[in-house]
Amino acid sequence: MNRRRFLTAATAAAAAAGVTGPSAFADTASRATSRAASDTKTLLTWFEATYRSMTAMTTDFGLTADKIDVSGTGTPVPSTQTSPTNIGCGLWATVAAAGLGVISPSVMHDRLVRTVAAVERLERAHGFWFNWYDAHDGSVLTTWPESGGTVRPFLSTVDNAWLVTGLKIAADADPALRPRIARLLDGADWSYYYTPFDPADPFAGPGQMRGGYWPDKPGKGEPTGHHYGALNTEPRMASYLGIADGSLPTDHYWHMYRTLLPEWGQEQQPGGSYVTIDGVRVWQGHYTYRGRKLVPTWGGSMFEALMVPLFVPETEWSPHSWGTTHQRYVRSQIEHGLIEEKYGYWGFSPANIPEGGYREYGVDAIGMQEDGYNSLGVVTPHASFLALPQAPEEAIANLRALDRDLGAYDDRYGFRDSVNVTTGRVSDFVLALDQGMIAAALAQHLRPGLLQRPFRTGGFQSRVRPTLAKERFSI
Repeated sequence: MNRRRFLTAATAAAAAAGVTGPSAFADTASRATSRAASDTKTLLTWFEATYRSMTAMTTDFGLTADKIDVSGTGTPVPSTQTSPTNIGCGLWATVAAAGLGVISPSVMHDRLVRTVAAVERLERAHGFWFNWYDAHDGSVLTTWPESGGTVRPFLSTVDNAWLVTGLKIAADADPALRPRIARLLDGADWSYYYTPFDPADPFAGPGQMRGGYWPDKPGKGEPTGHHYGALNTEPRMASYLGIADGSLPTDHYWHMYRTLLPEWGQEQQPGGSYVTIDGVRVWQGHYTYRGRKLVPTWGGSMFEALMVPLFVPETEWSPHSWGTTHQRYVRSQIEHGLIEEKYGYWGFSPANIPEGGYREYGVDAIGMQEDGYNSLGVVTPHASFLALPQAPEEAIANLRALDRDLGAYDDRYGFRDSVNVTTGRVSDFVLALDQGMIAAALAQHLRPGLLQRPFRTGGFQSRVRPTLAKERFSI
């Protein structure tokens, strides 16, 4: 809140209380300061518990596993499986813990060294990491631990982006690791996933990135049947990384969809118009939800929209486009939970099903997918943490209510992964991805920019920032 808005709010609050004059303002200001101090203390306590869960999920081998069951009283056992995303979350959570004073720099160094050494030992293909490893020995998984089903090793675009993100943050925080991490990243060429734009056949050549490849076929391997075409989704982190290091052309950004094209089937008929930017004809589409124009995600979940800006300062570099749609996206999630569905709570994103399993949750109306993600009364705490930059007071109040009313917070390991607010059933699990987002969101709130430093220099400064400055969403 800026000074002018604060003074207005403080005066209004004092008037509502029937008190005026300097003493009333002083009392209001004092209460605001006290509340801010209380919030900071609470957030740091939440971070400490969240980081305990991350350390509990990290194996002796050095990799952060996918999840732990925290419903018992004993020490939880990390799951067998881990992914590049989980490993990246472990890296940036450790850097955040040191930046917030929860661990010492020497402990941070030791933990980062152990994880980097483990990553160096992982089998790779085409410079990238496979989607699932055994967190306890680093072997590539070919059988799913929980079901015995076959796992076909896969190179995921988005999962590799989050591991690269974590490695870049580790290298920034610990100069001693920079040469080793540079060697790891040397072979990660994002053009491997990229299909160049073909104006003669934009469907076959969309200028977008594949979801990934199964590398067990000759040549590049077998690609997924889809590309990551929706702009406002978490795979744009891979796009930013590739644009920044020069392995992807800058115009790739303009070939992604703000909404699907008007003639294509999707959740709602989009508004907007065509514009030409950097020589690319761009459909600047938008959706309207509860009278509010915004750029939708694919499914309507919180992490699709708001995980990336924890690291890349989209709101700062594109305040009237990215900044505006992020704000409206959060407002839409809040109103869906409190007004439209009347749950009494809000925040919907993919998570553990409280009764067991995993599924996507979201607000269907703000996702492009016709059969999109539904909220189903399941609130996911990490979604509120992602909303801290846009609605800090409401996010903290929502999280406190989830703790107070439903017992969604665990003093040992932080917030449980999800809670069904219609039945009161709380998940038994915490997941590395969701705890990693919570750790990053808290770090950004308590120490702004701590995890963003690697994404404000080099190609991010010279290529990504000017691109975002040209963005003009039709909202």
